[in-house]
Amino acid sequence: MNTRVLTGITTSGTPHLGNYAGAIRPAIQASRQPGVDAFFFLADYHALIKTTEDPARVARSRLEIAATWLAAGLDPEKVTFYRQSDIPEIPELCWLLTCVTPKGLMNRAHAYKASVDQNTAKGVDPDDGISMGLFSYPVLMAADILLFNAHKVPVGRDQIQHLEMARDIAQRFNHIYGDDYFVLPEVVIAEEVATLPGLDGRKMSKSYNNTIPLFEGGAKALRSAVMRIVTDSRQPGEAKDAENSHLYTLYRAFASAPESASFRQALEQGMGWGDAKQALCDLLERDLSAMRERYVELMAAPGRIEDILMAGADKARKQAVPFIARLRDAVGLRRLGGATGDKPAAGGKKAAARAPRFVSFRDDNGSFRFRLLAPDGEELLCSIAYADPKEAGAVMRRLQTETALLRAEGMAYSIVLDDAPVAHGPAAADARARDVALDRAREALQALTRAG
Repeated sequence: MNTRVLTGITTSGTPHLGNYAGAIRPAIQASRQPGVDAFFFLADYHALIKTTEDPARVARSRLEIAATWLAAGLDPEKVTFYRQSDIPEIPELCWLLTCVTPKGLMNRAHAYKASVDQNTAKGVDPDDGISMGLFSYPVLMAADILLFNAHKVPVGRDQIQHLEMARDIAQRFNHIYGDDYFVLPEVVIAEEVATLPGLDGRKMSKSYNNTIPLFEGGAKALRSAVMRIVTDSRQPGEAKDAENSHLYTLYRAFASAPESASFRQALEQGMGWGDAKQALCDLLERDLSAMRERYVELMAAPGRIEDILMAGADKARKQAVPFIARLRDAVGLRRLGGATGDKPAAGGKKAAARAPRFVSFRDDNGSFRFRLLAPDGEELLCSIAYADPKEAGAVMRRLQTETALLRAEGMAYSIVLDDAPVAHGPAAADARARDVALDRAREALQALTRAG
Protein backbone atom coordinates (compact mmCIF):
# COMPACT_ATOMS: atom_id res chain seq x y z
CA MET A 1 0.00 0.00 0.00
CA ASN A 2 1.49 3.33 -1.08
CA THR A 3 1.27 6.33 1.23
CA ARG A 4 1.23 9.72 -0.44
CA VAL A 5 3.34 12.34 1.35
CA LEU A 6 3.09 15.99 0.32
CA THR A 7 4.81 19.14 1.49
CA GLY A 8 5.96 22.50 0.21
CA ILE A 9 7.69 25.75 1.14
CA THR A 10 6.43 29.25 0.42
CA THR A 11 8.70 31.02 -2.05
CA SER A 12 8.95 34.33 -0.17
CA GLY A 13 12.57 34.25 0.87
CA THR A 14 15.85 32.36 1.01
CA PRO A 15 15.68 28.92 2.67
CA HIS A 16 17.15 28.85 6.15
CA LEU A 17 18.19 26.17 8.59
CA GLY A 18 14.73 25.93 10.11
CA ASN A 19 13.15 25.23 6.71
CA TYR A 20 15.64 22.47 6.12
CA ALA A 21 15.37 20.75 9.51
CA GLY A 22 11.63 21.23 9.96
CA ALA A 23 10.33 20.45 6.46
CA ILE A 24 12.84 19.68 3.71
CA ARG A 25 14.96 17.05 5.44
CA PRO A 26 12.13 14.96 6.97
CA ALA A 27 10.15 15.13 3.74
CA ILE A 28 13.09 13.92 1.64
CA GLN A 29 13.79 11.17 4.14
CA ALA A 30 10.17 10.09 3.96
CA SER A 31 10.30 10.03 0.16
CA ARG A 32 13.00 7.38 0.29
CA GLN A 33 10.93 4.94 2.32
CA PRO A 34 9.38 1.96 0.53
CA GLY A 35 5.72 2.40 -0.29
CA VAL A 36 5.88 6.21 -0.29
CA ASP A 37 4.51 8.29 -3.18
CA ALA A 38 6.08 11.70 -2.55
CA PHE A 39 4.85 15.10 -3.79
CA PHE A 40 6.90 18.28 -3.23
CA PHE A 41 6.01 21.73 -4.45
CA LEU A 42 7.04 25.36 -4.45
CA ALA A 43 4.16 27.29 -2.89
CA ASP A 44 4.56 30.39 -5.04
CA TYR A 45 0.87 31.38 -4.95
CA HIS A 46 1.13 31.52 -1.18
CA ALA A 47 4.14 33.79 -1.52
CA LEU A 48 1.98 36.49 -3.12
CA ILE A 49 0.18 37.02 0.20
CA LYS A 50 3.26 38.64 1.71
CA THR A 51 5.21 39.87 -1.31
CA THR A 52 2.73 41.64 -3.57
CA GLU A 53 5.10 44.61 -3.88
CA ASP A 54 8.26 42.60 -4.45
CA PRO A 55 7.88 40.28 -7.48
CA ALA A 56 11.65 40.06 -7.91
CA ARG A 57 11.87 38.48 -4.47
CA VAL A 58 9.32 35.81 -5.43
CA ALA A 59 11.16 35.04 -8.67
CA ARG A 60 14.51 34.75 -6.87
CA SER A 61 13.04 32.65 -4.08
CA ARG A 62 11.53 30.15 -6.51
CA LEU A 63 14.98 29.51 -7.95
CA GLU A 64 16.65 29.32 -4.54
CA ILE A 65 14.12 26.96 -3.03
CA ALA A 66 14.08 24.64 -6.05
CA ALA A 67 17.88 24.48 -5.96
CA THR A 68 17.74 23.81 -2.22
CA TRP A 69 15.39 20.83 -2.54
CA LEU A 70 17.52 19.31 -5.28
CA ALA A 71 20.81 19.98 -3.50
CA ALA A 72 19.42 18.42 -0.32
CA GLY A 73 18.89 15.14 -2.14
CA LEU A 74 15.42 15.26 -3.68
CA ASP A 75 15.32 12.87 -6.65
CA PRO A 76 12.90 14.25 -9.29
CA GLU A 77 12.85 10.86 -11.00
CA LYS A 78 11.36 9.20 -7.93
CA VAL A 79 9.06 11.94 -6.67
CA THR A 80 6.65 14.52 -8.12
CA PHE A 81 8.32 17.94 -7.85
CA TYR A 82 6.49 20.98 -9.21
CA ARG A 83 5.54 24.63 -8.80
CA GLN A 84 2.11 25.38 -7.43
CA SER A 85 1.53 28.00 -10.14
CA ASP A 86 2.11 25.44 -12.91
CA ILE A 87 -0.97 23.45 -11.81
CA PRO A 88 -4.11 25.42 -12.81
CA GLU A 89 -6.28 22.79 -11.14
CA ILE A 90 -5.09 24.02 -7.73
CA PRO A 91 -6.76 27.46 -7.87
CA GLU A 92 -9.83 25.87 -9.47
CA LEU A 93 -10.13 23.43 -6.58
CA CYS A 94 -9.48 26.29 -4.17
CA TRP A 95 -12.63 28.01 -5.46
CA LEU A 96 -14.71 24.82 -5.21
CA LEU A 97 -13.56 24.43 -1.62
CA THR A 98 -14.07 28.12 -0.85
CA CYS A 99 -17.73 27.71 -1.77
CA VAL A 100 -18.25 25.06 0.93
CA THR A 101 -16.00 26.56 3.62
CA PRO A 102 -17.77 28.45 6.44
CA LYS A 103 -16.42 31.96 6.99
CA GLY A 104 -16.44 31.25 10.71
CA LEU A 105 -13.79 28.58 10.18
CA MET A 106 -11.51 31.15 8.55
CA ASN A 107 -12.21 33.62 11.37
CA ARG A 108 -10.50 31.16 13.72
CA ALA A 109 -7.28 30.87 11.70
CA HIS A 110 -4.28 31.79 13.85
CA ALA A 111 -2.60 34.01 11.24
CA TYR A 112 -5.74 36.04 10.69
CA LYS A 113 -6.47 36.35 14.41
CA ALA A 114 -2.89 37.45 15.09
CA SER A 115 -3.17 40.20 12.47
CA VAL A 116 -6.49 41.36 13.93
CA ASP A 117 -4.99 41.41 17.44
CA GLN A 118 -2.05 43.48 16.23
CA ASN A 119 -4.38 46.00 14.58
CA THR A 120 -6.53 46.20 17.69
CA ALA A 121 -3.46 46.87 19.82
CA LYS A 122 -2.50 49.69 17.45
CA GLY A 123 -5.98 51.19 17.66
CA VAL A 124 -6.71 50.84 13.93
CA ASP A 125 -9.44 49.00 12.05
CA PRO A 126 -9.23 45.28 12.93
CA ASP A 127 -8.93 44.30 9.26
CA ASP A 128 -6.50 47.04 8.29
CA GLY A 129 -3.97 45.71 5.78
CA ILE A 130 -5.46 42.20 5.79
CA SER A 131 -5.99 40.85 2.28
CA MET A 132 -8.36 38.09 1.23
CA GLY A 133 -5.24 36.09 0.42
CA LEU A 134 -4.23 36.13 4.08
CA PHE A 135 -7.78 35.52 5.28
CA SER A 136 -8.43 32.51 3.02
CA TYR A 137 -4.89 31.13 3.04
CA PRO A 138 -6.01 27.85 4.71
CA VAL A 139 -8.38 27.09 1.81
CA LEU A 140 -5.58 27.34 -0.74
CA MET A 141 -3.44 25.13 1.47
CA ALA A 142 -6.30 22.63 1.63
CA ALA A 143 -6.48 22.66 -2.18
CA ASP A 144 -2.74 21.95 -2.39
CA ILE A 145 -3.21 18.86 -0.25
CA LEU A 146 -6.61 17.58 -1.33
CA LEU A 147 -6.05 17.82 -5.09
CA PHE A 148 -3.57 14.96 -4.78
CA ASN A 149 -5.31 13.24 -1.86
CA ALA A 150 -2.18 13.25 0.29
CA HIS A 151 -2.27 10.86 3.23
CA LYS A 152 0.48 12.53 5.26
CA VAL A 153 1.72 16.12 5.32
CA PRO A 154 4.97 16.97 7.17
CA VAL A 155 4.58 20.46 8.67
CA GLY A 156 5.80 22.62 11.51
CA ARG A 157 3.74 22.72 14.68
CA ASP A 158 2.39 26.15 13.74
CA GLN A 159 0.71 24.59 10.70
CA ILE A 160 -1.26 21.93 12.55
CA GLN A 161 -4.39 24.06 12.59
CA HIS A 162 -4.29 24.39 8.81
CA LEU A 163 -4.17 20.61 8.44
CA GLU A 164 -7.15 20.29 10.76
CA MET A 165 -8.99 22.85 8.62
CA ALA A 166 -8.12 20.89 5.47
CA ARG A 167 -9.69 17.82 7.05
CA ASP A 168 -12.80 19.79 8.03
CA ILE A 169 -13.18 21.21 4.53
CA ALA A 170 -12.67 17.80 2.92
CA GLN A 171 -15.26 16.20 5.17
CA ARG A 172 -17.75 18.96 4.43
CA PHE A 173 -17.28 18.62 0.66
CA ASN A 174 -17.61 14.83 0.87
CA HIS A 175 -20.80 15.17 2.92
CA ILE A 176 -22.42 17.79 0.69
CA TYR A 177 -21.74 15.93 -2.55
CA GLY A 178 -22.33 12.46 -1.16
CA ASP A 179 -19.10 10.67 -1.94
CA ASP A 180 -15.62 10.07 -0.55
CA TYR A 181 -13.85 12.39 -2.96
CA PHE A 182 -11.07 13.39 -0.59
CA VAL A 183 -8.74 11.47 1.69
CA LEU A 184 -8.48 13.08 5.13
CA PRO A 185 -4.81 14.10 5.47
CA GLU A 186 -2.77 13.38 8.56
CA VAL A 187 -0.17 15.75 10.01
CA VAL A 188 3.40 14.51 10.49
CA ILE A 189 5.68 16.27 12.95
CA ALA A 190 9.16 15.28 14.14
CA GLU A 191 8.82 16.47 17.71
CA GLU A 192 12.47 17.24 18.27
CA VAL A 193 12.83 19.46 15.19
CA ALA A 194 9.28 20.59 14.49
CA THR A 195 10.09 24.24 15.20
CA LEU A 196 13.72 25.30 15.52
CA PRO A 197 14.63 28.38 17.56
CA GLY A 198 16.28 31.29 15.80
CA LEU A 199 19.08 33.55 16.99
CA ASP A 200 16.89 35.14 19.68
CA GLY A 201 15.14 31.98 20.86
CA ARG A 202 11.87 32.63 19.08
CA LYS A 203 10.80 30.40 16.21
CA MET A 204 13.33 30.67 13.38
CA SER A 205 11.50 32.83 10.87
CA LYS A 206 12.17 35.39 8.18
CA SER A 207 9.44 37.45 9.86
CA TYR A 208 11.62 37.84 12.95
CA ASN A 209 14.87 38.26 11.00
CA ASN A 210 16.44 35.67 13.29
CA THR A 211 17.35 32.96 10.81
CA ILE A 212 20.51 30.94 10.24
CA PRO A 213 21.28 30.68 6.50
CA LEU A 214 21.32 27.25 4.97
CA PHE A 215 23.49 27.74 1.88
CA GLU A 216 23.56 31.43 1.01
CA GLY A 217 26.79 33.16 2.00
CA GLY A 218 28.70 29.93 2.50
CA ALA A 219 30.43 28.72 5.64
CA LYS A 220 31.33 32.27 6.65
CA ALA A 221 27.69 33.42 6.79
CA LEU A 222 26.69 30.26 8.67
CA ARG A 223 29.36 30.79 11.33
CA SER A 224 28.53 34.47 11.66
CA ALA A 225 24.90 33.67 12.37
CA VAL A 226 25.67 30.91 14.87
CA MET A 227 27.98 33.20 16.80
CA ARG A 228 25.06 35.64 17.24
CA ILE A 229 22.81 33.08 18.97
CA VAL A 230 21.63 34.54 22.27
CA THR A 231 22.85 32.72 25.37
CA ASP A 232 22.78 33.48 29.08
CA SER A 233 25.58 35.14 31.06
CA ARG A 234 27.11 32.00 32.56
CA GLN A 235 30.86 31.95 32.16
CA PRO A 236 33.17 29.10 31.07
CA GLY A 237 33.40 26.62 33.92
CA GLU A 238 29.85 27.30 35.10
CA ALA A 239 27.26 24.58 34.53
CA LYS A 240 24.82 25.43 31.75
CA ASP A 241 21.11 24.64 31.60
CA ALA A 242 21.31 22.54 28.43
CA GLU A 243 17.63 21.61 28.27
CA ASN A 244 16.57 25.26 28.08
CA SER A 245 19.41 26.34 25.82
CA HIS A 246 18.52 27.33 22.24
CA LEU A 247 22.01 26.27 21.24
CA TYR A 248 21.46 22.75 22.52
CA THR A 249 18.09 22.53 20.75
CA LEU A 250 19.76 23.40 17.45
CA TYR A 251 22.63 20.98 18.05
CA ARG A 252 20.26 18.14 18.88
CA ALA A 253 18.35 18.65 15.62
CA PHE A 254 21.45 17.70 13.59
CA ALA A 255 23.37 15.35 15.87
CA SER A 256 23.03 11.66 16.59
CA ALA A 257 21.73 10.61 20.00
CA PRO A 258 25.25 9.87 21.35
CA GLU A 259 26.57 13.19 20.02
CA SER A 260 23.67 15.07 21.63
CA ALA A 261 24.24 13.33 24.95
CA SER A 262 27.96 14.17 24.85
CA PHE A 263 27.26 17.83 23.96
CA ARG A 264 24.73 18.14 26.75
CA GLN A 265 27.12 16.67 29.27
CA ALA A 266 29.84 19.10 28.18
CA LEU A 267 27.48 22.05 28.68
CA GLU A 268 26.42 20.86 32.10
CA GLN A 269 30.07 20.45 33.04
CA GLY A 270 30.89 24.04 32.15
CA MET A 271 31.74 24.23 28.44
CA GLY A 272 31.93 27.89 27.42
CA TRP A 273 29.32 29.28 25.07
CA GLY A 274 31.97 30.20 22.51
CA ASP A 275 33.23 26.63 22.36
CA ALA A 276 29.65 25.36 22.19
CA LYS A 277 28.89 27.62 19.22
CA GLN A 278 32.02 26.44 17.45
CA ALA A 279 30.97 22.84 18.04
CA LEU A 280 27.59 23.63 16.47
CA CYS A 281 29.35 25.22 13.46
CA ASP A 282 31.51 22.15 12.98
CA LEU A 283 28.49 19.87 13.18
CA LEU A 284 26.51 21.89 10.63
CA GLU A 285 29.44 22.10 8.23
CA ARG A 286 29.80 18.35 8.37
CA ASP A 287 26.21 17.95 7.21
CA LEU A 288 25.83 20.90 4.87
CA SER A 289 29.10 21.49 3.02
CA ALA A 290 28.59 18.90 0.25
CA MET A 291 24.98 20.02 -0.24
CA ARG A 292 26.14 23.64 -0.46
CA GLU A 293 28.46 22.77 -3.33
CA ARG A 294 25.58 21.15 -5.25
CA TYR A 295 23.42 24.20 -4.53
CA VAL A 296 25.97 26.57 -6.05
CA GLU A 297 26.12 24.43 -9.20
CA LEU A 298 22.33 24.38 -9.55
CA MET A 299 21.98 28.12 -9.01
CA ALA A 300 24.32 28.61 -11.96
CA ALA A 301 22.06 26.47 -14.21
CA PRO A 302 18.46 27.78 -13.87
CA GLY A 303 17.46 26.24 -17.21
CA ARG A 304 18.19 22.81 -15.81
CA ILE A 305 15.93 23.52 -12.82
CA GLU A 306 13.16 24.82 -15.10
CA ASP A 307 13.19 21.58 -17.11
CA ILE A 308 12.91 19.53 -13.92
CA LEU A 309 9.98 21.60 -12.63
CA MET A 310 8.05 21.49 -15.90
CA ALA A 311 8.49 17.72 -16.11
CA GLY A 312 7.17 17.52 -12.55
CA ALA A 313 4.16 19.66 -13.44
CA ASP A 314 3.30 17.36 -16.36
CA LYS A 315 3.51 14.40 -14.01
CA ALA A 316 1.30 16.07 -11.40
CA ARG A 317 -1.34 17.18 -13.91
CA LYS A 318 -1.80 13.64 -15.16
CA GLN A 319 -3.49 13.07 -11.82
CA ALA A 320 -4.95 16.53 -11.29
CA VAL A 321 -6.82 16.88 -14.60
CA PRO A 322 -9.05 13.77 -14.36
CA PHE A 323 -9.68 14.36 -10.67
CA ILE A 324 -10.79 17.96 -11.13
CA ALA A 325 -13.06 16.77 -13.96
CA ARG A 326 -14.71 14.40 -11.50
CA LEU A 327 -15.13 17.21 -8.97
CA ARG A 328 -16.57 19.54 -11.60
CA ASP A 329 -19.14 16.88 -12.40
CA ALA A 330 -19.93 16.46 -8.70
CA VAL A 331 -20.74 20.14 -8.19
CA GLY A 332 -22.78 20.40 -11.39
CA LEU A 333 -20.22 21.97 -13.75
CA ARG A 334 -20.90 19.34 -16.39
CA ARG A 335 -20.78 19.48 -20.15
CA LEU A 336 -24.20 20.23 -21.62
CA GLY A 337 -25.69 17.12 -23.14
CA GLY A 338 -23.03 14.92 -21.56
CA ALA A 339 -23.83 11.47 -20.30
CA THR A 340 -23.47 12.51 -16.68
CA GLY A 341 -25.48 15.71 -16.91
CA ASP A 342 -29.07 16.27 -15.82
CA LYS A 343 -31.68 15.58 -18.47
CA PRO A 344 -34.90 17.57 -18.70
CA ALA A 345 -37.99 15.57 -17.78
CA ALA A 346 -41.55 16.02 -19.00
CA GLY A 347 -43.04 19.37 -18.05
CA GLY A 348 -39.66 21.08 -18.19
CA LYS A 349 -38.53 19.87 -14.75
CA LYS A 350 -35.13 18.36 -14.17
CA ALA A 351 -34.90 14.72 -13.27
CA ALA A 352 -31.70 13.37 -11.83
CA ALA A 353 -30.22 11.03 -14.44
CA ARG A 354 -27.81 9.39 -12.06
CA ALA A 355 -26.82 5.80 -12.56
CA PRO A 356 -25.68 3.19 -10.05
CA ARG A 357 -22.00 3.61 -9.35
CA PHE A 358 -19.01 2.31 -7.47
CA VAL A 359 -17.16 4.62 -5.09
CA SER A 360 -13.87 3.78 -3.43
CA PHE A 361 -12.72 4.94 -0.01
CA ARG A 362 -10.15 4.34 2.67
CA ASP A 363 -11.42 3.23 6.06
CA ASP A 364 -10.21 4.24 9.52
CA ASN A 365 -7.80 1.30 9.63
CA GLY A 366 -6.08 2.40 6.42
CA SER A 367 -7.58 -0.41 4.32
CA PHE A 368 -9.15 0.21 0.92
CA ARG A 369 -12.79 -0.59 0.17
CA PHE A 370 -15.50 0.28 -2.31
CA ARG A 371 -19.26 0.68 -2.20
CA LEU A 372 -21.95 0.03 -4.77
CA LEU A 373 -24.50 2.84 -4.60
CA ALA A 374 -27.98 2.89 -6.12
CA PRO A 375 -28.97 5.87 -8.30
CA ASP A 376 -30.57 7.46 -5.21
CA GLY A 377 -27.35 7.03 -3.20
CA GLU A 378 -28.47 4.04 -1.12
CA GLU A 379 -25.63 1.66 -0.28
CA LEU A 380 -26.22 -1.72 -1.90
CA LEU A 381 -22.86 -3.35 -1.26
CA CYS A 382 -19.72 -2.63 0.76
CA SER A 383 -16.56 -4.53 -0.08
CA ILE A 384 -14.23 -6.44 2.15
CA ALA A 385 -11.00 -4.67 3.13
CA TYR A 386 -8.01 -4.64 0.78
CA ALA A 387 -4.46 -3.68 1.69
CA ASP A 388 -3.71 -2.64 -1.90
CA PRO A 389 -5.93 -0.05 -3.65
CA LYS A 390 -5.06 -1.65 -7.01
CA GLU A 391 -6.55 -4.95 -5.82
CA ALA A 392 -9.77 -3.20 -4.79
CA GLY A 393 -9.89 -1.45 -8.15
CA ALA A 394 -9.40 -4.73 -10.00
CA VAL A 395 -12.36 -6.30 -8.19
CA MET A 396 -14.55 -3.28 -9.03
CA ARG A 397 -13.64 -3.64 -12.70
CA ARG A 398 -14.46 -7.34 -12.66
CA LEU A 399 -17.87 -6.66 -11.15
CA GLN A 400 -18.59 -4.31 -14.07
CA THR A 401 -17.55 -6.82 -16.74
CA GLU A 402 -18.36 -10.27 -15.31
CA THR A 403 -21.50 -11.94 -14.05
CA ALA A 404 -21.00 -12.47 -10.35
CA LEU A 405 -23.07 -14.55 -7.93
CA LEU A 406 -25.34 -12.70 -5.50
CA ARG A 407 -26.57 -14.86 -2.63
CA ALA A 408 -28.63 -14.37 0.50
CA GLU A 409 -26.94 -14.77 3.89
CA GLY A 410 -29.44 -14.58 6.72
CA MET A 411 -31.03 -11.15 6.58
CA ALA A 412 -28.15 -9.80 4.46
CA TYR A 413 -26.52 -10.90 1.20
CA SER A 414 -23.11 -11.02 -0.46
CA ILE A 415 -21.54 -11.08 -3.90
CA VAL A 416 -19.07 -13.80 -4.80
CA LEU A 417 -16.09 -13.97 -7.15
CA ASP A 418 -13.86 -17.04 -7.41
CA ASP A 419 -15.94 -18.80 -4.73
CA ALA A 420 -15.21 -16.09 -2.14
CA PRO A 421 -17.36 -13.14 -1.02
CA VAL A 422 -15.91 -9.78 -2.10
CA ALA A 423 -18.69 -7.52 -0.79
CA HIS A 424 -21.70 -7.64 1.50
CA GLY A 425 -25.07 -5.96 1.53
CA PRO A 426 -26.56 -4.31 4.64
CA ALA A 427 -28.69 -6.39 6.97
CA ALA A 428 -32.45 -5.99 6.45
CA ALA A 429 -35.30 -6.10 8.92
CA ASP A 430 -36.85 -9.19 7.34
CA ALA A 431 -36.46 -11.59 4.44
CA ARG A 432 -38.77 -9.60 2.18
CA ALA A 433 -36.77 -6.38 2.64
CA ARG A 434 -33.58 -8.36 2.07
CA ASP A 435 -34.88 -9.75 -1.22
CA VAL A 436 -35.91 -6.29 -2.40
CA ALA A 437 -32.45 -4.96 -1.63
CA LEU A 438 -30.82 -7.98 -3.28
CA ASP A 439 -32.86 -7.39 -6.44
CA ARG A 440 -31.80 -3.72 -6.46
CA ALA A 441 -28.17 -4.75 -6.16
CA ARG A 442 -28.58 -7.25 -9.03
CA GLU A 443 -30.22 -4.62 -11.24
CA ALA A 444 -27.50 -2.09 -10.43
CA LEU A 445 -24.76 -4.55 -11.36
CA GLN A 446 -26.54 -5.46 -14.59
CA ALA A 447 -26.83 -1.77 -15.47
CA LEU A 448 -23.12 -1.27 -14.86
CA THR A 449 -22.26 -4.33 -16.93
CA ARG A 450 -24.37 -3.05 -19.85
CA ALA A 451 -22.76 0.39 -19.56
CA GLY A 452 -19.31 -1.16 -19.56
